[in-house]
Amino acid sequence: MAKSLVTGGSGFIGHHLVSALLARGDTLRIFDLNAPLETTAKVEFLRGSIDDRPAVLDALHGTDRVFHLAGIAHLWTRNLADLDRVNRFGTETLLSAAAESGIGRIVHCSTESILMPPHRADVPIDETISLQLSDMAGPYTRSKFAGEQRARAAARAGLPVVIVNPTVPLGAGDHRMTPPTALLQRFLEGGRTPLLECTLNLADVRDIAEGMILAAEHGRIGERYILGGQNLSMHELAGFIGQFTGKPVSPMWIPPWLALSAGLIGGCLANHITHRMPAATAEGVRLALRSSPLDIGKARRELGYAPRPIERALAQALGWLTKQGRKMAQT
Repeated sequence: MAKSLVTGGSGFIGHHLVSALLARGDTLRIFDLNAPLETTAKVEFLRGSIDDRPAVLDALHGTDRVFHLAGIAHLWTRNLADLDRVNRFGTETLLSAAAESGIGRIVHCSTESILMPPHRADVPIDETISLQLSDMAGPYTRSKFAGEQRARAAARAGLPVVIVNPTVPLGAGDHRMTPPTALLQRFLEGGRTPLLECTLNLADVRDIAEGMILAAEHGRIGERYILGGQNLSMHELAGFIGQFTGKPVSPMWIPPWLALSAGLIGGCLANHITHRMPAATAEGVRLALRSSPLDIGKARRELGYAPRPIERALAQALGWLTKQGRKMAQT
């Protein structure tokens, strides 16, 4: 049986990846700043930061392959320099340590956000799109783009790296409230929530986890694979949520100029006054404005990736959020 290291294994996708690997009989080591919510005899936990090379080397010791998910997934942090430190330099540290350790396969988790061109595409985007750092929408996407570039360079230099670009993951158990789950929470809260029309590619988080394993087993070194599901407009998503709740969902659709202004003001207030996650950021608005449908054909053909319809994952995510809300109300 393989022994796998999952950096960021306590996060939303990481948790589901660990569960999928355990179901296959792997023994596991999680490397994360936060302990996982659940552990078993087959899961070892090491606490550490991905930019700490000695700690990363310790985590890699004795493992056969690594799934590199450690990173900052939010579009805002109190110290924006942390995005580059974790998402770029952390990836460099992991790749360098993996080369020294002789790891057999590395799956680098990137993001679909770095595939969005400055203007909406007329056709679905696939893995062949070629962008530059200057094309990125903001500090988060710049840090993730730089991290993926380091992974691609490492593959060209001979390191066995495969890159995956997950789209928008949905499902139960997102305790850190990543942006997709936070969006669903705003829908559930009802009222005239201000929203911007855009296109999202939504995927069951369990399918993304399975796709990462398929990439480790069948992916070609140096290639990227979009792990996604279904392309939906925000209007269509609102309709699905209305069906789940049994109540009409009537967001307040706002024009792009107003959304961008709100994002700029929200980010400024968060940076200098509240020091708390804003409801919207300028980078998030820019990503929405350039959002385009995605083509997952390559992952289907080369990996055997077969995502399920999104309705069940959406229902599970909404059900979990509703249950969490009840728990909060009772405490």
